[in-house]
Amino acid sequence: MTEKAQTNPATANDRLEVTVVVPTFNERANVAKLVSKVGAVLTGRQWQIIFVDDNSPDGTAAEVKAIATKDPRVQCLHRMGRRGLAGAVIEGILASAAPFVAVMDGDLQHDERLLPMMLQALQADEADLVVGSRYVGGEDADASALGATREAGSRFANWLGQKVLQVKLSDPMSGFFMIRREKVDDVAPKLATDGFKILFDIVACQTKPLRTLELPYTFRAREAGDSKLDNGVVVQYLGLLTAKLTRDAISPRFLMFAMVGASGVGVHLVTLKALLNLGSGFATAQGLAAVGAMTSNYLINNAVTYRDRRKRGFGLVAGYFKFCLLCSIPLAANVAVGTVVYERGAAWAAAGIAGAVVAAAWNYVTTSKAVW
Repeated sequence: MTEKAQTNPATANDRLEVTVVVPTFNERANVAKLVSKVGAVLTGRQWQIIFVDDNSPDGTAAEVKAIATKDPRVQCLHRMGRRGLAGAVIEGILASAAPFVAVMDGDLQHDERLLPMMLQALQADEADLVVGSRYVGGEDADASALGATREAGSRFANWLGQKVLQVKLSDPMSGFFMIRREKVDDVAPKLATDGFKILFDIVACQTKPLRTLELPYTFRAREAGDSKLDNGVVVQYLGLLTAKLTRDAISPRFLMFAMVGASGVGVHLVTLKALLNLGSGFATAQGLAAVGAMTSNYLINNAVTYRDRRKRGFGLVAGYFKFCLLCSIPLAANVAVGTVVYERGAAWAAAGIAGAVVAAAWNYVTTSKAVW
């Protein structure tokens, strides 16, 4: 009986070697092409590909599932009610049982031909992390697909990342890499689920430096789907950098909320000054300025701070009223404190700021839970 049991388990050659995790949003047209390309370069290997889809309205998840009915190596994690590339990548990696996990985009811009070389390097114990880099090999690989402006921004972001991480990676912002799964498992509770720069976060959270290897590739032009990069990503990245500089004492989301709040102070002061110049009493002007800042903060936070939970349509309107309701609780204290400071002879700006600061902490704690 024991001997028979020993003959049943799969041999080492049959065991899953690598999982390719692909976060997607509106990538339906690319799914079949990507599966075919990955299968072609990993012929002879035991692989799987997990698409983590954020409920794409174009039916990306349905396309993945249709292919999965014919090919069990293809799987779909269909996420509902949550968004964000970093969180999708983390869920995909944690769903894998393979010793090695690759991460690549679903837009066909990453060169799948690197996958066998990445896997070989990890299996030969030459590295813990292999990164597909746009900046090694003497080739300006990024310019052809991104253009001069985005290339310059990408290089600057990489330079900042290198200074924070203190590691020798030419492209710590890369979205194309392969890593030992255990290295992600070890730091998963520390990783930020919002944002885009998951490689940066994984490397920054390690207690011991990873052995790294970079392989050059040419960044291709997008064939289909929607770009996930916008100005909100820049703000999120700055928040992540600051969080790592403080050793995660402050969360990236709180830092973004604080930056938005700072912009709200500017809106508040400009509105307050304008209303005072028009002859409004200070209490009235302070109240209206607070509402203006509150509106500005809501719209920017929805677009940037909580972009992975972004509200649209009726949800945006309902969320605004809920946001206003919660923020109106400290609004009375805002006006009262500001009025007292102003009546005691302080400058209008100091009085306005004093009132705004009173409401800030309350707003973050309550709205993060109840609105988004």
